[in-house]
Amino acid sequence: MANLGFIGLGVMGSEMVNRLLAKGHSVTGYNRTRSKAEGLVKKGMKWGNSPRAVAAAADVTFCMVTNSAALGAVANGPDGFLAGLAAGKLFVDMSTVSPAFSREIAAKVREKGADMVDSPVSGSVITLQEGKLSVMVGGRRETFERAKPLLQDIGPKVTYVGEDGLALVMKIATNLSLAVQMLAFCEGVLLAEKSGIARETAVDVLTHSVIASPMVQYRGPFVLKMPEEAWFNVNMMQKDMLLALELGRQLDVPMPTTAVTNEFLTAARGMGLVEKDFAVVFEVLAKMSGARA
Repeated sequence: MANLGFIGLGVMGSEMVNRLLAKGHSVTGYNRTRSKAEGLVKKGMKWGNSPRAVAAAADVTFCMVTNSAALGAVANGPDGFLAGLAAGKLFVDMSTVSPAFSREIAAKVREKGADMVDSPVSGSVITLQEGKLSVMVGGRRETFERAKPLLQDIGPKVTYVGEDGLALVMKIATNLSLAVQMLAFCEGVLLAEKSGIARETAVDVLTHSVIASPMVQYRGPFVLKMPEEAWFNVNMMQKDMLLALELGRQLDVPMPTTAVTNEFLTAARGMGLVEKDFAVVFEVLAKMSGARA
């Protein structure tokens, strides 16, 4: 049993804590909105009053927050997790943030005598619940080896990809493809529908065809009925697309499909759909094509 901390108890973070508790680990957690953590407290999670308190209480602290600004907010200041770190401790950041900013945080963690890996994941809450989550890790190899058994308690596929920040690059490279695939899937559904094929039939055929990636299989049916709570909303996906476009400019990698798909996310924002799952790009395209949204 390990003595763990977890900062950021959103949909994914909460499910990760559930898995860690089920494995017998002790977990101290913090979330900006405490009410979201009450269910976990009832299951045995200890409550930390601040990120600092969590890092001070734990040997290994995990973090999963929305973006670079949120990571900075929980890292810095008198109540930030940096203030709670000490020599020998480990910080595992599972947030999807700018690789450059992650490297800045890693340097500050090491000033405390602790160490850090960036460890974003590929998959949804369903993937996580089914025990099929894929985890990427960047940082020092020896630190990866220390973190690996704990990460395997969250997801079975844990891959070391290289030095600080490179796991985040890999995550961004993965996520841009999710949005691009989803837009292409929507195009196919609407082309079939406007030709006279029932939308339900088109979705069924496509989600059982050669184009049916795991993402298409679980998110494709969203064009028939959107989930009440977004698995990954427009705001979150566009954050990752913008990170991808920024990296593309830095590395001279043309990203035409990423750029086009990002504009559909911007259109979704303009239509007031920012809190919907990013599969709502179907609604944007449907309205543009004169089809039923």
